[in-house]
Amino acid sequence: MTGMLFWIIFIVTAVISLVAAARVKAAFHHWSRVPAASGETGAGCARRILSAAGIHDVDIVAGNSFLGDHYDPLHRRLVLSPDNYRGDSIAALGIAAHECGHAIQHQIAYAPLKWRMASVGATTYANQIVTWLPLLFLFTGGFGHHASTTTYLLIMACGWGVIMLFNLVTLPVEFDASRRAVVILDKMNFLATDEERAGVKKVLTTAGWTYVAAFITSLLYTLYYLLPLLLGNRRN
Repeated sequence: MTGMLFWIIFIVTAVISLVAAARVKAAFHHWSRVPAASGETGAGCARRILSAAGIHDVDIVAGNSFLGDHYDPLHRRLVLSPDNYRGDSIAALGIAAHECGHAIQHQIAYAPLKWRMASVGATTYANQIVTWLPLLFLFTGGFGHHASTTTYLLIMACGWGVIMLFNLVTLPVEFDASRRAVVILDKMNFLATDEERAGVKKVLTTAGWTYVAAFITSLLYTLYYLLPLLLGNRRN
């Protein structure tokens, strides 16, 4: 385990994440200024989509954070950021429809969504482990002992492995919701022109790459901690 390799992975994954986030913000800022010809707001769009899907027990509420849009399956709530809740832009319709896609996945018991929901608890613990364990070992001098280092590598590899699997399962969940969003918006005549369709696809596609970035990050860190264990066993 080399410090040089760690910093290479840290920098590479940070750049990937920053680029993905920047692309999302750029796409959102552009298409949030383009009003949809339908004149429908994000909240109105969500209500009509859920009603057409026969979903009547999901509350649609306005959140208080920028791009904090999400579907909460535990409390059956669809949360839209203020701009998307009240706005009638292409971005607002695309994001609202995407979150409705998650509600529809929940209704039909879409398998990857069920897997992701089931792994939330384990992933929360794994995130705590990979955040605090390196600091604990650093300040207690655990790296000075071979047995302690091996245990550390094993725990960190498991922690990042859980996060990696969670991010892997998240990919089909997010891309399927985006696919459903485009189809539904078209079918229900929310999109009037090819430009509007292209705008929705641009917003949702760039958002999807943030999940790809998260998966790549967790995969690289999993390999970083796992390979020394495998190579060490091979030497033995």
